[in-house]
Amino acid sequence: MLTTLLRPTEGRAWVAGYDVVEQPHQVRKRIGVVFQDVALDRELTGFENLWIYGMIQGVGERELREKVPKLLDFVGLSRWADTQVKRYSGGMMRRLEIAQIMVHSPEIIFLDEPTLGLDPQTRVHVWDYIKELRSEFGTTVFLTTHYMEEAEKLCDRVAIIDHGKIIAIGTPEELVSKLEGEVVYVRFEQSLEKVALKRVEELSYVLGVKVVEGNKVAVSVRRASEAIPEIINVCSKAGARVAEVTYHRPSLEDVFISLTGRGLRDEEWDWVSHMRLSRARRMR
Repeated sequence: MLTTLLRPTEGRAWVAGYDVVEQPHQVRKRIGVVFQDVALDRELTGFENLWIYGMIQGVGERELREKVPKLLDFVGLSRWADTQVKRYSGGMMRRLEIAQIMVHSPEIIFLDEPTLGLDPQTRVHVWDYIKELRSEFGTTVFLTTHYMEEAEKLCDRVAIIDHGKIIAIGTPEELVSKLEGEVVYVRFEQSLEKVALKRVEELSYVLGVKVVEGNKVAVSVRRASEAIPEIINVCSKAGARVAEVTYHRPSLEDVFISLTGRGLRDEEWDWVSHMRLSRARRMR
């Protein structure tokens, strides 16, 4: 809706000061979008993709001659400027897309899970480019991600969305500060009995308990080194055998799990999946 591809069913929204319904053309002039799926012409070279995109956006030929080589250099693709995109790796394609959306110097760019499926090394490189978009070009970046580490490293403000609703919003530090103490994850050999769960909750060290999965709980505690032996002890007495215990200081992932009560990468029915299935059915 913010990129004007869908009309809002209700409410209003403004991007770069323009109403997304009443002034969609003004919004599109001022934004760039990198979708989750690659949106490049694979038969063209990297240089040709940027050049044609710039022409579509109304960028003049003189400006393109100067800007395209600089952007290819910015994302480290100068050596492959004349190579067909179909010969690029997934990481190279993502870097080219970041360069492409910068051709018309947008005020705001939308990145839909930009590092999904990339190897760790490439993911770090993409993070660096995203940081530079803001520091070098002054661009506002609107990012969606399931990687909480990515949100912590890149974002000034984070909104956690669950079932289509924002359930928390703030800086990463503000969100993490809402969780007291340390988080202990306890995995049991079988699903945790209610008796054992109640005894864990009653411990003086424990601030809160959240079931993450059937046999795994997240326990917020004070003084984890003292709390862990007590947790194991009361669970054993209640007949619940502990298979694994880990703990660390709260992170954005802990905030997510605390608020939603489920693992981070649960599969959900999203709009893209719906559209793909609908298209497949029509083709039959």
